[in-house]
Amino acid sequence: MKRILLALTGAMMLFAQTVRAEAVLTVDQLGNGVFALIGQTAGRLYGNFGLNANYGVIDTPEGAILIDSGASSVAARLLDGEARRLTGKPVKWVINTGVQDHRWLGNAYFAAQGAQIIALQRTATDQTRLGQGQIESLARELKEQMDGTLPAPAAQPLTGDMQTLTLGGRTLVLRHFGHAHFAGDTVVWLPQEKILFSGDLIYVDRLLGILPESNAETWLAAYRQAIALQPARIVPGHGRVCDVAQAQRETADYLAFVVGGVKKFAEDMAGVDAAVAALNDAPAFRHLRNFDDLHRGNVNRAYLRFESTQ
Repeated sequence: MKRILLALTGAMMLFAQTVRAEAVLTVDQLGNGVFALIGQTAGRLYGNFGLNANYGVIDTPEGAILIDSGASSVAARLLDGEARRLTGKPVKWVINTGVQDHRWLGNAYFAAQGAQIIALQRTATDQTRLGQGQIESLARELKEQMDGTLPAPAAQPLTGDMQTLTLGGRTLVLRHFGHAHFAGDTVVWLPQEKILFSGDLIYVDRLLGILPESNAETWLAAYRQAIALQPARIVPGHGRVCDVAQAQRETADYLAFVVGGVKKFAEDMAGVDAAVAALNDAPAFRHLRNFDDLHRGNVNRAYLRFESTQ
């Protein structure tokens, strides 16, 4: 692995303004023309262009495949430049693994370059529902970097929960295993290489976030189905490229801790405050970045969702 500096300078005619920026990503070369672009584990910041997630680049004889397109058109241009540097080819296909802003708000940039945007229907549906609000929310931190960014879900989304794709001679499988971080989360599975691009199904190195859109119980079930593929290497949604053992410790075990804990309190009608207080001490996960910022809110939201289903 090596640290690289991606620099963006010059006139951005697409946005009718001049943008000067830089973003730092770590490139992990996984072999056979497959690359992971590892973003920072901090939040979405002006200085990181909202690239606080992981992305993928796959080389093919016909062009590059990009997995997830960044949080804005500016971020997309950065990813485009890195894909060209790694493969020597333009991005021909963009696959969206999810609905969170930094997974797909760069789509419009790539569509304007002639790339095909690929996503499952359930992913595109939620992108359509949430896109404008995501742009408005990101603009508070990313400011003018969001100028010209438009929500652009896949024009012809794919039906069903599994699609096998052949792109430039490469075989990829797009799978939806269940409502996780967002309802439309999917994974990209490379069966020949046994590499899993998990999107936001798996977090390592930092604590995962259970949002109002999340379902922790079905997220855990979806994780188990994804791991049943027996990946040799996992490119998580956040954190370093990992193996199943680390994913189990830092995603599945945490989800099991939260789900099991809140279910007991909700079934006893103990109340959300009691659940949060009882589950606040979680030493097995305290080493994960963002624990102090996210854990109590995760328990709160998981409890409220479970309570609402009773």
